[in-house]
Amino acid sequence: MRIQDKVVIITGGASGLGLATAHYLVIEKGARVAIFDMNVEAGEKAVRELGADRTAFVQTDVSSEASVQEAIAAVMAKFGAIHVCINGAAFPAAFKVLGKEGKAASLAKFAQTTAVNLNGVFNVMSKSAEQMAKNEAEAGEERGVVINVSSGAAYEGQVGQCAYSATKAGIIGMNIPAARELGAIGVRVNVIAPGLFLTPMVAGLDEKVLNSLRDQMEAPKRLGDMREFAHCCAFIIENAYVNGETIRLDGATRMRSK
Repeated sequence: MRIQDKVVIITGGASGLGLATAHYLVIEKGARVAIFDMNVEAGEKAVRELGADRTAFVQTDVSSEASVQEAIAAVMAKFGAIHVCINGAAFPAAFKVLGKEGKAASLAKFAQTTAVNLNGVFNVMSKSAEQMAKNEAEAGEERGVVINVSSGAAYEGQVGQCAYSATKAGIIGMNIPAARELGAIGVRVNVIAPGLFLTPMVAGLDEKVLNSLRDQMEAPKRLGDMREFAHCCAFIIENAYVNGETIRLDGATRMRSK
């Protein structure tokens, strides 16, 4: 699918990998981007940076059906179509199965993570696909592209990541069934499972911690550049034969247990 002038939803698009992807797709690929995020200040700043003619921000709770329906309606009102959905919003939960003094973690903590990281992905994907189905097929075959963001934690989760890893593995589990179903209407579905990237949050860590992380990287011996994630998104969008795939974007790194 050609990216020029296509409408791209990015959840979690006001910061980190999502924001870097929004910048790349708008500035270098000529896309129109709708950022779904809870952070109003960051979302509005992104629109000012990228221009209100090609960018929109909608405060969105991806775990809420009503919120996502309203956000989708806002995108349709502004841009008239949805061609691509990149689901990057995530709740970075970290808690052990057994907490202090051996007490079991509350189910509410697990459910909160699932609500955003897994239910939220399905919520936005399904409602975006409903609109994509109305598009005229490009080259007679493509109406839309969905990219769901998993994580290396889906494969090699660390202690304290039971909930997070389970949700990211769930995204991979949805991939083939969704690709098979939505392929019938011309919508491709793929997953990116990123490793460690040098996001602003990671860059703010203590230098000793950063060096320790770099030591675990394979090749290249560094953390990922956020533009490399954006490039991967663009590749998936533009290559019509990539469907039902999970791309591990991690420089061959397999995180060791700690």
